[in-house]
Amino acid sequence: MTGAYSGLSSFVAPAREKSELWRFAAGLVIAFAAYMAFNQLFFGTVYQIAGNRSNALYNALVAGDTPLAMFLLLSSFACMMLSVALVVRVLHRRPFRSLIGPLPLAWTDFRAVTLMLVALSLVIAILPPWDMGGDFVPNMPFGQWLVLLPLSLLGVLVQVSAEEIVFRGYVQQQLAVRFRSPLVWMIAPSVLFALGHYLPDSSCENALAIALWAGVFGVLMADLTARSGSLGPAIALHFCNNVTAILIVSLPDNLSGLALYLTPFGMQDTQMLAAWLPVDFAMMLVFWLAARVAIRR
Repeated sequence: MTGAYSGLSSFVAPAREKSELWRFAAGLVIAFAAYMAFNQLFFGTVYQIAGNRSNALYNALVAGDTPLAMFLLLSSFACMMLSVALVVRVLHRRPFRSLIGPLPLAWTDFRAVTLMLVALSLVIAILPPWDMGGDFVPNMPFGQWLVLLPLSLLGVLVQVSAEEIVFRGYVQQQLAVRFRSPLVWMIAPSVLFALGHYLPDSSCENALAIALWAGVFGVLMADLTARSGSLGPAIALHFCNNVTAILIVSLPDNLSGLALYLTPFGMQDTQMLAAWLPVDFAMMLVFWLAARVAIRR
């Protein structure tokens, strides 16, 4: 592979030896079944430990409105990594780290993109407007938020890494090694990613728009992965995005347990949410372009 996606060849190289489509299809099924089993085991153990407080914990997990619930939800994504690690080791006979790309390259690009996006975010933060149609609502005392921040950052890193390893790691690698067209190895993982974010029960009228946002996000992450030859940039951008949405300013009715502030509207405020979705799309594109600049060689 030459040109903009010259990094893709080295990224998919570990997948070449056992790249049969039947093996990939079986891998998806096994990974999903293993994820469900590991997830059930994880939360079953949590509820067992909680004892007579398990009902209250369940309600908190559904809402994601306490620090403990958020730490559990974020750490549960390790089950996703464990399931795909099982698949690549048993079915494809290659190490888990091969899903990430060359580790020195992944770290170099992760660091470059993170520094770029943090600097960009600080510039955006000092520019108007300074609200979202109303004042931000304090959610957690700053001191408590700061004490929890190291664990919070680690939790978000686990969550975004798991998603990137599955969708841009396993799925993109296995498709790219079989199909040359980006329409296959970019679009297919992104469609799966979008389907996982289609939540009409919680997102109401905006469910389709949010799923579309996730699909476009997936395409951009696939682009960064192919340019870099590693998951470093995609994990970095995904990490910065989710830190903002989960740890800094969150929707009050959607995974708000670790946020410093809450937005003045929630998921049920469909008109306000719809009005801000184009802004989210624009920010996503700006961050993607900044990440491309950061890894330009």
